[in-house]
Amino acid sequence: MKTAIVIGAGFAGLALGLRLQSAGIATTIVEGRELPGGRAYMWQKEGFTFDAGPTVITDPDCLAQLWRLTGHDMAQDVTLLPVSPFYRLHWQDGTTFDYGNDDAALNREIAKLDPADIAGYQRFLAYSAEVYREGYEKLGHVAFLDFKSMLKAAPDLAQHQAWRSVYSIVSSFVKNEKLRQALSFHTLLVGGNPMTTSAIYALIHKLEKQGGVWFAKGGTHALVRGMVTHFERLGGTLILGDPVAKIETVGDRATGVVTRSGLHIEADAVASNADIMHSYADLLADHPRGQRQGAKLFRKRWSPSLFVVHFGIEGTWPGIPHHMILFGPRYKELLTDIFDHGVLSQDFSLYLHHPTVTDPDLAPPGHSTFYALAPVPHQGKLPVDWNEVGPILTGRILDEIERRLIPDIRSRIKVQFSYAPSDFTHDLNAHLGSAFSLEPLLTQSAWFRTHNRDDVINNLYFVGAGTHPGAGIPGVVGSARATAALMLEDLA
Repeated sequence: MKTAIVIGAGFAGLALGLRLQSAGIATTIVEGRELPGGRAYMWQKEGFTFDAGPTVITDPDCLAQLWRLTGHDMAQDVTLLPVSPFYRLHWQDGTTFDYGNDDAALNREIAKLDPADIAGYQRFLAYSAEVYREGYEKLGHVAFLDFKSMLKAAPDLAQHQAWRSVYSIVSSFVKNEKLRQALSFHTLLVGGNPMTTSAIYALIHKLEKQGGVWFAKGGTHALVRGMVTHFERLGGTLILGDPVAKIETVGDRATGVVTRSGLHIEADAVASNADIMHSYADLLADHPRGQRQGAKLFRKRWSPSLFVVHFGIEGTWPGIPHHMILFGPRYKELLTDIFDHGVLSQDFSLYLHHPTVTDPDLAPPGHSTFYALAPVPHQGKLPVDWNEVGPILTGRILDEIERRLIPDIRSRIKVQFSYAPSDFTHDLNAHLGSAFSLEPLLTQSAWFRTHNRDDVINNLYFVGAGTHPGAGIPGVVGSARATAALMLEDLA
């Protein structure tokens, strides 16, 4: 029986492990932390369950496929709950916009902003559906291994004006500035600046409209646990709490890995779901390919990081939906500060996650679990001491939530902690503390992104946010499908 090793038990690593194990490849996943999940980690404190993120589950069928490969049903291991509205957007002047897939309700919300934009929104939705078909259904799970494959896709990308930004495309359809923000902010969920990320990423809107937005009962980590349960049911091996220290090679072949504890595991193929810079610069440090590719990656543009405040509070809040975006006073200028200037601005926009409105069991009775997330520059642009800056930013974030949503929040807090860019580096080996790996620019997408199979070490593969198609649960699960296809063909 052929064997494979997957480094890292994030969504992509687990999805790849499930595909390989389902096809009869004896697969071992090696995870450095004591829990699987990667960025989808979790904490339990004083009866509260906190998801590290991600918290927005779209295209649930891409996950259900992983069970159907062996005739199983995802529902035996995971319960997905619908989230409605998908998001409530809230501006400082008190304007709100509920965004979901009820067309009549959505038209009413658009009419509140500007009735003239209803027709423009319909045209944008048609555009989003077109790029969804081209960018997601056709290309989202296919590896780009040579420039020829990129050229083949170029006419369709050009037809849909892929060189334009998401914000630019949205603005060509609707005129109201708040609606432009409502239809373009999604790229931030995959580490992209709406002002520079390729218009192809407008497909996210169609992705949400078609498949809905969901949350796993028990938290996002319950989905991770369900994937692990199924992987082990199929005979896969998961090793926790022992990070890979080195990818072993003989010539230009990967032969296995060595863990920090000294465990040697050999395999016919190795795939990494670890941070791509860490994979090349550290795990392959002894191989010329690792040194060269690490230097090349160092010159790339990396996505920003995040600062997240988790808090469990007394009281229930049925009026606060599961997902909220609290826009600050600036949009384009704030994004420029984060992505280009590396400035930690006085103002910010927040993503507020309130899972207990969907699943009350994530907090003790009569209590609620929240997190508030602010995009911030990565550590290459903002090299500050987060032990000093973090408490200051936490205070400002809580002040904003207190002002706009929960007037007596501080007296209600039972548990509170934060997660900073330095934690992404420490816990996840994330280069510069980036929360989403390479920035999703057109010049860093498809063939221009890290290839799903290495060009030199041809039994070394990559999966996850740093390779095609990019970040987000559907993106990394799509990368697993693309990488699995290559591995199964090579191992046959």
